[in-house]
Amino acid sequence: MDVELIEIRDFLASHHPFDLLATATLDHLPKDLAVRYLRRGTPFPPEDADQPYLYVIRAGAIELRNDRDELVAKFGEGDLCVSPCLPEAAPEGLRGRTVEDTLLYLITCERLQALRRDNAEFDEHFSHSTRERLRQALQKLQPHSGAGSTLLSVAVEDLVTRAPIYTNADTSIQQAAELMTTERVSSLLIMKDTQLVGLVTDRDLRTRCVAQGLDYQQPVATIMTEKLHTVPRGTISIEALMTMTRLHIHHLPVVDGAKVLGIVSSSDLMRYQSANAVYVVGQIRRARALPELVEASKQMPELQVQLVAAGATAYHLGQAMSAVVDALTRQLITLAEEQLGPAPVAYVWLASGSQARREQTAHSDQDNVLVLSDEYRPDEHGDYFEALAKFVNDGLDACGVPYCPGEVMASNPEWRQPLRVWRDYFERWLNNPDHKAVMLANNFYDLRAVHGDAELFDELHQYALELVRENKIFLAYMTANALRSRPPLGFFRGFVLIRDGEHANTFDLKHGALLPITELARVYALSVGGDELNTVNRLRQAAAANALSREGAANLIDALEFIGTLRARHQAQQIKNGEPPDNYIHPDKLSPLERGHLKDVFSIITMMQDALGARYQAARFT
Repeated sequence: MDVELIEIRDFLASHHPFDLLATATLDHLPKDLAVRYLRRGTPFPPEDADQPYLYVIRAGAIELRNDRDELVAKFGEGDLCVSPCLPEAAPEGLRGRTVEDTLLYLITCERLQALRRDNAEFDEHFSHSTRERLRQALQKLQPHSGAGSTLLSVAVEDLVTRAPIYTNADTSIQQAAELMTTERVSSLLIMKDTQLVGLVTDRDLRTRCVAQGLDYQQPVATIMTEKLHTVPRGTISIEALMTMTRLHIHHLPVVDGAKVLGIVSSSDLMRYQSANAVYVVGQIRRARALPELVEASKQMPELQVQLVAAGATAYHLGQAMSAVVDALTRQLITLAEEQLGPAPVAYVWLASGSQARREQTAHSDQDNVLVLSDEYRPDEHGDYFEALAKFVNDGLDACGVPYCPGEVMASNPEWRQPLRVWRDYFERWLNNPDHKAVMLANNFYDLRAVHGDAELFDELHQYALELVRENKIFLAYMTANALRSRPPLGFFRGFVLIRDGEHANTFDLKHGALLPITELARVYALSVGGDELNTVNRLRQAAAANALSREGAANLIDALEFIGTLRARHQAQQIKNGEPPDNYIHPDKLSPLERGHLKDVFSIITMMQDALGARYQAARFT
């Protein structure tokens, strides 16, 4: 083969999807190509093209712009411009132009169709939608561990090994205990006819009966838990585990509609779990001093490594890591109150940011605030809450959850205020929107109660949601702010990278991709008064309320999961290498296929940003 043809063949073989072709096909393909050179500023596709082609960019760069002259896409070395052969895949109204001198390989549409007919995997690349390609990419990023079934693949119904053991609410406590002993179970379902009305566990018998000196002949209803959390039969087991971790419970009834199938316990789940957030949380809850908490928290990086190795999704990783930080926070507050005494007035400690959304990783810093009862008086109570906040913020930092660089922490007096002041904050931000007001509102529409009087937070949360729901001007400002975090449309060839400093020549996965999706989800959810915080749940809630299409929500969820998983895997490798985890990835660490999927992600984000921007005419509010 001619040296020039060999060079073309090797170039194609190193770029997706040509790497899917058989060796013999690749050997013959260069002979079927045409080569064309376009000077900078040439319209694309070339106006004098004799027929439609698939264009492979060998060198140079091409931009696509819409009717408003906005940059929609940028292509560089190794990229395909396939729309002339698949016009249905190209949005209408786009025009292209070379922005550098560009060398192209041209494949006729007829030859492309022949390649697709003869090579199923090659064909799938063109047949599948962006969403399908991302889902395939996720499957490759999230391989299940080789040790058989894991919590990522086992449904809770598969862990229910026996029919439910139950009794009715009138049964005496003694009879209930005898039944549990006979059946050798640690929990007992309480039924009224076919309806589940309660649950009694070994712990309930100890703490609510024996320790309280209750008459054993009292009905078991007097000690049962009535407000039950249940899980549908098809729930993936890791979701059940995260629910138990978050709620500090060890038993979950498994249901099929109104029918109770049985109970799954934390012990059942542990038999399948390789990375155990529940054990870490348990160790934290048993700690009686800060050094013990620091020791327990050292497991957090390894927990992330193990979850990634087990194939955990970014969603489940965030749930697990946030549950651990929640536990650290609660235990630090408990230790603080043991030193300082009980709080003089009611309060609630709120997580903000990624912890509030349950999207933390081992790299996340802390974001938190305090909402105090309106009975709070600074001269009487200020010293107590200042000491409480400092103890907890310092403790979290000691446990590897570093201080917030922006000082969004309860130790900052501005974010340690009574309810009336917080209400005034939201009212002022929404009635006088500017860049700072929008930035603050973005932080504080992501709040979740971690410890204390949850009713204080509920009152504030509902008030804030009511303020924003019909405030289209403020939503427009939020949209304009969200559009400042644009994905790098020029992510090609040498990539759009940080140019200098500590992270020179890297791409910021958080600010370049995760943050834009998070901000889109926040605006969509708030526009319908949605009370969800997690980004995935916000997108689903907004789609259910028709604030965006179900397809758009699904695409953003897949994009979020791909980027989040890529980041989690990157951080896990850094931890294994003994390096501090971060959000910065070097393009050389990405495969050509992963780079291609990143472009799919950027395309999805840009499309959804444009749609939201048009909806609120965001350009007027920049």
